[in-house]
Amino acid sequence: MRGRSPEAAKAGLAILKQLARETGELRKPPEIAVASQTEKVLPFSVVRGTRQYLETTTHQINGSYENGWYDACAVMMRKLLETLIIEVFEQRGMEAKIQTPAGDFASLDGLIGKVIGDSRWNLSRNTKRALDDVKKLGDNSAHGRRFAAHRGDIDGLRSGFRAAVQELVQLCGWS
Repeated sequence: MRGRSPEAAKAGLAILKQLARETGELRKPPEIAVASQTEKVLPFSVVRGTRQYLETTTHQINGSYENGWYDACAVMMRKLLETLIIEVFEQRGMEAKIQTPAGDFASLDGLIGKVIGDSRWNLSRNTKRALDDVKKLGDNSAHGRRFAAHRGDIDGLRSGFRAAVQELVQLCGWS
């Protein structure tokens, strides 16, 4: 600090701190989810025009896959199926069939049992299998302390998952 005044050093430090705050604000991620760059897991066309939160979840599924965040992808796939099963019953005014006495929705196990067990839906064999497979992977990804999903785990479910989502969207009357 030879030849410089302490005041100049303090002023310079204040400027640096202000720049750090401002550039930190610029580097923040977006406030809400943005569109994924690819559709590697679920084509966006399957949910386009349904509900905003279903579209957002689809972008999160595809975006997490793009970035190699396979546990996040599996959990979001699970979330989308759970949400769609609830939507199927709500669209028909039948939500009481999937609610507990306290008014909460049943767990995903219970929801899957209800949607598979109701012959009105006439779900395909592939959809029934996909519901169970995605639930298992999503549960492992969310709750398995030593489990880490890999790309192959997601890749093995993509076709059945897309078919299940499409079938549930159709049952909601959105396509």
